[in-house]
Amino acid sequence: MSRGKSERTIATSLGSLCNTLARFSMDICLYVSQNFDFISFPDKLTTGSSIMPHKKNPDVFELIRGKCNKIQALQTEMLLITNNLPSGYHRDFQLLKENIINAFEEVKEILDIFNYAIQQIIVKKIDLTDVKYQYLFTVDSINNLVVEGMSFREAYKKIGAEVESGAYKPEMTKKHSHIGSFGNLCLMEIRKKYPNVPS
Repeated sequence: MSRGKSERTIATSLGSLCNTLARFSMDICLYVSQNFDFISFPDKLTTGSSIMPHKKNPDVFELIRGKCNKIQALQTEMLLITNNLPSGYHRDFQLLKENIINAFEEVKEILDIFNYAIQQIIVKKIDLTDVKYQYLFTVDSINNLVVEGMSFREAYKKIGAEVESGAYKPEMTKKHSHIGSFGNLCLMEIRKKYPNVPS
C-alpha cells in the first residue's frame, strides 16, 4: 500500500521549492513592469516585445514561473495515477518514474538560471516626490500626531479624512533606514552591549 507514496512525498518537496521560486519570479515580473519599474535586468536576460519597441519582457522569470507551476502539479498527477490501485505492484507505477526524474532535472536547471539571473538584478532609484507615492507617508503623519499627544484613533481619523478630502500633504523629512522595527533596534542595542550573546 506504500507504493507511490515516497514518490509523492518527493514531488511535494519539489513542488514546495517551486512554489517559492514561482512566487519570487512573479514578484520580479511585476516589479520590472512599467507600472512599478522598481528593477530591471540586462538586455541579455530580456527580450523585446513583438509590437512595443520600448518594452523589455522578463522572459527568463516568466518561463521559471511557468515551469515551476508545472512541477507543482506533479504531486496531483501522481496521486491520480495511484489513488484507485489495489495493493501490490501494477504497471501504472511505471508512469511515475519519467516525470519525477524530469522534474529533478528541470529544478536543477531552474536553480542554475535563477541564481545566474538574480545576481544581475538592477535596483532602480525611486523618486518619492512622485505623486503616486504620497500616501506612503500617511503612517509617518499619524505617528507625528501621536508623538504630539493625539490618540492613535483620532490621528488615524484625522489623516484618513485629509486623504479622503484631497487635503493630505505628505511630510517627507523623516529619515528611514532598512533596519526595521523598534524591536530590531532594541536587539541591535543589546548586541552592542553584549556582543557575545548568540543570535
